[in-house]
Amino acid sequence: MKKLLLFLSFLLFNSFLSFATEEPNPVLDINGEEIRPGVEYHIESAIFGGGGGGVTYGKGPGNEICPLAVVQALSDVNRGHPVTFTPVNPEEGVIRVSTDLNIKFSPFINFCRGSNVWKVHFNEALEQHFVLTDGVEGNSGCETEANWFKIEGNYPFYRLVFCPAVCDSSSEAICKDVGIYYDDDGTRRLALSDRPFGVYFSKKNEDILKSVTST
Repeated sequence: MKKLLLFLSFLLFNSFLSFATEEPNPVLDINGEEIRPGVEYHIESAIFGGGGGGVTYGKGPGNEICPLAVVQALSDVNRGHPVTFTPVNPEEGVIRVSTDLNIKFSPFINFCRGSNVWKVHFNEALEQHFVLTDGVEGNSGCETEANWFKIEGNYPFYRLVFCPAVCDSSSEAICKDVGIYYDDDGTRRLALSDRPFGVYFSKKNEDILKSVTST
């Protein structure tokens, strides 16, 4: 009887370990393929027809010229500027949900001379956290906390989240969705919000209709 109880306890313990170490699901692009670090993707609106275009770069909020801001293209047919993703674990071969990562625009002529890495910055005049460029890639820790985002959701639609877990000593960490802030001039800025910006991911130069027409 004791041997049976020990055996059952061993099975239960191993089942618990297996559950506890289960990896989060990989993020999939619109064609159902796993998103890979370093590969270029477009981040596009999940609302078809009137929902605006993909994510790109633009002028800063208010009177700020630099660093450049992360904005949504107004036209539905504009896929935006491609980005790459870098997970907090550089050994990871796929991008996973609920996992810290950096987002970086692919190279372009940046007159601000800053980096293309996304970061969250608080604009005191507008009392709003905006997503800007000129962040730091890698080097996870309290000093780089503003540069880490997460992807949440399920295929095919996801949302971007700012909820960094790279600073153990952070007692006042912000944890909010990335949504859209509308300027008076019509500019759609990515900013922290209670209303998430639903998106999907499409690989650069790849037919995004493949998965739609095959169903």
